[in-house]
Amino acid sequence: MITHFSVLRAVIAAMSLVCLAGQLIAQSPRVYRDAVEPNWFSNQDRFWYRIKTSADEFEFVVVDTKAATRMPAFDHNRLAAALTVATSNQVAAGRLPIEQLTFDKDNLHVQISGKQGAWNVDLSTYSVSKISPANSKQEVTPLFLPARKSIDRGGDTEFRVTNQLAMSVELVWIGRDNVPVLYHKIAAGKSVSQHTFFGHVWLVKLPNGKDLAAFEVSESTDEVVIDAQAIDAAKPNSAASPKRSRRRAVTDSSADGAHTAFVRDENLWISKVYGDSTLPREAGEIQLTSDATAGNTFQKDSSRQRLVEMQYALPDPPVTEPDVRWSPDSRYVLAFQTQKVAERRVWYIDSTPKNQKQPVLESYPYAKPGDPLPLARPRLFTTEGWQEILIANELFSNPFKLQFLKWSRDSQHFYMLYNQRGHQSLRVLEVSATDGSVRAIVDESSETFIHYSDEGKFVLEWLPENRLLWASERSGWNHLYVYDLVSGEVQNVVTTGDWNVKRIEHIDRQAGVIWFYAVGVASEQDPYHEHFCRINFDGTGLQVLTKGDGTHAVTMSPDRRFFLDRYSRVDMAPVTELRRSSDGSLVTLLETADASELLEIRGSLPIRFTAKARDGVTDIWGIIHLPRYFVSGRQYPVVENIYAGPHDHHVPKAFRASYRHQQEIADRGMVVVQIDGMGTAWRSKRFHDVCFRNLKDAGFPDRIEWLKAAAAKYPFMDVSRVGVYGGSAGGQNAMGALLWHGTFYKVAVADCGCHDNRMDKLWWNEQWMGWPVGDHYATNSNVENAHLLQGKLMLVVGELDRNVDPASTTQAVAGLMKAGKDFTHLLIPGAGHGACERTYGSRRRADFLAKHLRAVAEDDRANTGAEE
Repeated sequence: MITHFSVLRAVIAAMSLVCLAGQLIAQSPRVYRDAVEPNWFSNQDRFWYRIKTSADEFEFVVVDTKAATRMPAFDHNRLAAALTVATSNQVAAGRLPIEQLTFDKDNLHVQISGKQGAWNVDLSTYSVSKISPANSKQEVTPLFLPARKSIDRGGDTEFRVTNQLAMSVELVWIGRDNVPVLYHKIAAGKSVSQHTFFGHVWLVKLPNGKDLAAFEVSESTDEVVIDAQAIDAAKPNSAASPKRSRRRAVTDSSADGAHTAFVRDENLWISKVYGDSTLPREAGEIQLTSDATAGNTFQKDSSRQRLVEMQYALPDPPVTEPDVRWSPDSRYVLAFQTQKVAERRVWYIDSTPKNQKQPVLESYPYAKPGDPLPLARPRLFTTEGWQEILIANELFSNPFKLQFLKWSRDSQHFYMLYNQRGHQSLRVLEVSATDGSVRAIVDESSETFIHYSDEGKFVLEWLPENRLLWASERSGWNHLYVYDLVSGEVQNVVTTGDWNVKRIEHIDRQAGVIWFYAVGVASEQDPYHEHFCRINFDGTGLQVLTKGDGTHAVTMSPDRRFFLDRYSRVDMAPVTELRRSSDGSLVTLLETADASELLEIRGSLPIRFTAKARDGVTDIWGIIHLPRYFVSGRQYPVVENIYAGPHDHHVPKAFRASYRHQQEIADRGMVVVQIDGMGTAWRSKRFHDVCFRNLKDAGFPDRIEWLKAAAAKYPFMDVSRVGVYGGSAGGQNAMGALLWHGTFYKVAVADCGCHDNRMDKLWWNEQWMGWPVGDHYATNSNVENAHLLQGKLMLVVGELDRNVDPASTTQAVAGLMKAGKDFTHLLIPGAGHGACERTYGSRRRADFLAKHLRAVAEDDRANTGAEE
């Protein structure tokens, strides 16, 4: 039985948790002395930055790379006193009204500016003089596209970019080698200021890669406003832009401007372009095909983007627009003829539409595993007699996707990327323009899957001298290879070892150097830590440029001679260093972040823990979150936050100030863990392949071994009371825990789960479960195996989910009912994917876990007759 004292203690604990929740909402912990944003001087040997030192104070720092020093930019107290006199307002040293600094070449004078105005400061005397705003109208900086590389015209300046669009944009510097370098992300309605040099070119673009406007900085450049008018002025054919040939902007026109392709009655036509507009258009029209139909058309088609790439609302182009690629010499035109398919639609009801009282039936296009896909077949024509050159299709007969890559410079070949349905074959194909023959330059194959959908594992970069850079896991690890396009053979292996190339940061084609991030390359560290490296094209000169024990992110100087290295771990606040790009040697320590406020509020940082996997050999990595008011000597139920999606690893590696729902649940009196088991990405290929046609595995055998080992080391973890929760693929995993491991996991909350892989999006599920759809899909289904349920389950779904078909959860409900199982089902009106990330869903999730894990303990006590 439970004593009265135990009940009173439980009530007090519950009241404390309510108070704590309010306290945590009111206090958002912050980390100081972090986020260094350098502003480089014209000689690129020095830079300054502003660093936040407390909630409302900051300081300015100047770094000298030659002297290897980090110093205050000026005497903050003396400048504050001078500004107090100059403005007749009290100015604090830690709250100087400064947003930008511009140092003179003598470094004895600095111009400071902020919302309250601008001043010149003599640093030898700390005398200040107000700078009056210019009376004359500022000259407008010309905008243009495409962007061009920067050149040095002498002198430097500061400029401001103001984003007046309704979306965020990126400010990118175009280097002297024409390589873009991201400097700022500018939110809608916001501005940034930047130091630069005369003749340097800056590009404003959308985060999706679309270029909006470029400008070259001159002595008169002050502020550049990005709005609809500015974007229009930057267009190549705008009246405000330099005169350019209109025909080159039209993708269906030949390079010489003599011919234009178009579609009429689904077939491909060519129109000759005449200088004399009085000639009838029909006089120069040539019909190239006559076999097209409405279901097999030369019209450019967007159905694949809608069905597979989840661009649900993307319209089809005009019915006359073809999908063609002209050769550089205009002698050939490559056209794609698309065999269309019926577009599957997912239907759902919006029960609470805005400004309406009645429910609305909605739908969106959505392909599911096994569905037929639009098939684009290439057809090649020569302008000499307008004859078709038949292309052999044996090497691309069953595409998941067939993508045009480029024409060769001499127009003798073009290249395509072929991803075979099922993702076990990936080829770079070279097609001869003279006879239509096809050969595979790269022929990648796997008995399980090729992880094509991650940019780090799919690398295809054209190199000088007819070479190609390619990524492959053929060795069991993700590495880089150089192919010779002439021979079609691997010229050399670039990287090798029991570690993975994670992603490429920059390719210097002139110097023959690849700059990249790698994981597992520091063998003594967590294998998921990202380190910054460089290597030559021929595989020589590998250098790991970052040193600290943590995961690293670098910011290069404009001339790439130096980089800022910010590294951290979940249990270590960020450290920022300045290092040389040539060898990674340390120039100077810049900042060590201050996380004392976070520690004061949270009480502790996550604990890193490693244990052996099911094989007894492989290391499994995870982290442990403690409750805010952790009591030593007490045992706590354990909740796993699970997401076993094979597309990545999911346990955080970098320092975070907040873990949101993990902390919310922990503060209800539980220990929360996150683990990367086998079947997730960025370890060996063998580690990853566990998921193949086996998503129900979800690394559970490794997770259970890890939890048992953690409890052996940390007795406060009570693994007789283990719960689990997750969303999306994690929702599938959470319910699966109670189906296949219900003797270990006792409680689960599954949010918007893809409970049957046949019900979810085609591209993601066929990547791991393969094609064609076979019995293994049913074997892995939570719906088909609902009768196996043990423990307490809550299923949550948002009725407006457009990521995972919400009917997937409804089918799980039906399967559980058919099996006579008890469970909780929560439908959240107006919510989309991730319904438990809304306030109500999040609270219900935490309540369910806390309530039923306490009930497990009470049941155990009742069975044993023990008192609390």
